[in-house]
Amino acid sequence: MSTPPALASADWPADVPLPVSAERAPGGGVAITWLVRLADGTRAAVKRTPYPADAEVDGLAALAAAGVPVPRVLGHAGGTLVMERVGGPPDWAGVGWAIAGMHQVTSERYGWHRDNRAGRFVQRNAWSADWPTFFVERRVRVHLADPSIPADLRLRLERACDGPIQELLPARPPASLTHGDLWSGNVVEGRWVVDPEVSHADRELDLAYMQMSDANPLPAEFWSAYTEVLPFPAGYERRRRVLELHHRLLNVLHFGERGLPALDTTLREHGW
Repeated sequence: MSTPPALASADWPADVPLPVSAERAPGGGVAITWLVRLADGTRAAVKRTPYPADAEVDGLAALAAAGVPVPRVLGHAGGTLVMERVGGPPDWAGVGWAIAGMHQVTSERYGWHRDNRAGRFVQRNAWSADWPTFFVERRVRVHLADPSIPADLRLRLERACDGPIQELLPARPPASLTHGDLWSGNVVEGRWVVDPEVSHADRELDLAYMQMSDANPLPAEFWSAYTEVLPFPAGYERRRRVLELHHRLLNVLHFGERGLPALDTTLREHGW
């Protein structure tokens, strides 16, 4: 049997057998995932992206080292990432405990040893000694030059970045290892965590995004297990909506004007 045409390219790991059958997995905006059978009979998942896969491999390795259940990487080359195909019964409590353990892995600074990806965009991770500076400069202001952000919203966000946001955030919370894009859609079969955008940050940034989705929330079993290990920090609810600004901006950058109302609402709630 020959390699399916959709997966025939130069970007294939030299030490991984070629695929002989492939079925496209549901979803996928920036990246496309295929469920395949390799020539040696191995069942695998192949993720194709328009950017190099090495940043994601780096993130998966960091999560695995922290005890988070992730698929094993079989190989990668260029924009192709080949992973084991995972399954099994859901274990949301196990994922909750694992994410709490991940958040207990800390650094002296905020950032990561390299830039990585936030969907179509580079995620800037240069190290910073204080959390408000990192959040404002690497997670909010970095996106404001994009032409998809209307001029009036850009001005309001710039003003917020110039002082009000820093006043709301603690200067030196623990610099936890964070996933960066954790929601129910990035937990395969309710037990395997994928698609990391890792950095060391205040864990509240992860928490805020994990609670953003009303349509696809993480289940109660996850939160019961997580908070059994790490209760929500005091004052988190007051900061939560501000921390959402990072992903609200990414939603506008990825999906256009349909993301603008939620961003505007967050700013209005704070008088910005």
